[in-house]
Amino acid sequence: MNTHHELSLYLQQRGVLTAPLLIASFDAVDRKDFVPFSFYDQAYEDYPLSIGKGQTISQPYTVAFMLELLELQENDNVLDIGCGSGWTTALLAYVVSSGSVTALERIPQLLTLAQNNLRKYPFANIRLELAGKTLGLPGETFDKILVSAAAEELPFELVQQLKPGGIMVIPIQNEIAVIYKKENDRFEQKDFYGFRFVPLIYDV
Repeated sequence: MNTHHELSLYLQQRGVLTAPLLIASFDAVDRKDFVPFSFYDQAYEDYPLSIGKGQTISQPYTVAFMLELLELQENDNVLDIGCGSGWTTALLAYVVSSGSVTALERIPQLLTLAQNNLRKYPFANIRLELAGKTLGLPGETFDKILVSAAAEELPFELVQQLKPGGIMVIPIQNEIAVIYKKENDRFEQKDFYGFRFVPLIYDV
């Protein structure tokens, strides 16, 4: 594949990219803008690529799969944990054009990388922050939460940061878990197996 439009069409043909707003986001945001120069010739291939510091920009199929599970709406306020090079942050920001994306990254060099990459786009609804010692942003709540690295078990502190009626998509070991938040911190969980992610690292 030679363009991000071809990548978008490929993901649609695979049946993993179906929501009109998400299709539009993949057509508007070029993955090549978020990969290191040395990987430009592989920017549209369907596999993860290194972005340094032991981290990767995720496989396009996996990104599309996870974003579809979030059931994004234009006015959602989204927490993006582990924004890496900023690609998923940009895709999210395009979709939630009337909402906002708060993107956290714990590695300072990657936060700078994401900031530089996102300057290529005119998004005004993104807040980028260096992640603290605790997971997420305790005290704040969000409509949707996307986690891009694998936890060993479901972090309950993130469930608490999800609004009732909200959805979180988080890798847990080698599965993707979808958390549907109910009232009083109750939730339902649905799991999808057969994925691999870099580990989620945070202080407990």
